[in-house]
Amino acid sequence: MSTEYEKCLAGEPFVGGKDPDLLRMIRRSRKLLRQLNDVEYADAGEKERLMRELFGHVGKGVHLDIDFHCELGRHIFIGDNVVINMNCTFIDNHRIDIGNNVLIAPNVQIYTGTHSTRLSERLVTEDIPGEGLCRTVARPVKIEDGVWIGGGAILLPGVTIGRNSVIGAGSVVTRSIPENVVAVGNPCRVIKAIEP
Repeated sequence: MSTEYEKCLAGEPFVGGKDPDLLRMIRRSRKLLRQLNDVEYADAGEKERLMRELFGHVGKGVHLDIDFHCELGRHIFIGDNVVINMNCTFIDNHRIDIGNNVLIAPNVQIYTGTHSTRLSERLVTEDIPGEGLCRTVARPVKIEDGVWIGGGAILLPGVTIGRNSVIGAGSVVTRSIPENVVAVGNPCRVIKAIEP
């Protein structure tokens, strides 16, 4: 494992363009994504085979709709009975865990990668063409069992969505959300409890 990839998994700043392991994983995921998004809708067997090759884990009864995009794929772990609807993007520089019985609506974005707000920390100053423009820091995202993520929601690095909670459409989740609540808005905040 290369140094930049080790930094990535450790939550330290890394430069992906300098890392041969990360570049290899990205090329692999792009190839598999192209195949996955081109599979005939009714060909569940081929779709499942490709998902198992792309992702870190895929449970039973997983439905992934077309135009799905991810960074590496191998850091995405999906439980049983999960729906990931159209046009979702998961930037999995770090681990994304999706529990059982989860519904992810269209156009949901999950980001594990972020950058410093300080230009001097974000910018790569070494003038090496093709080696990467900025430093990234990766933090895991977790979606627990029974969660529904509404359409167009954005989950930012390091958040956990608690069991059975609902995230309203268009919400931007900047902090973890507890179990059994409805949370909406930008930034996303709890508006009511749900009976467990």
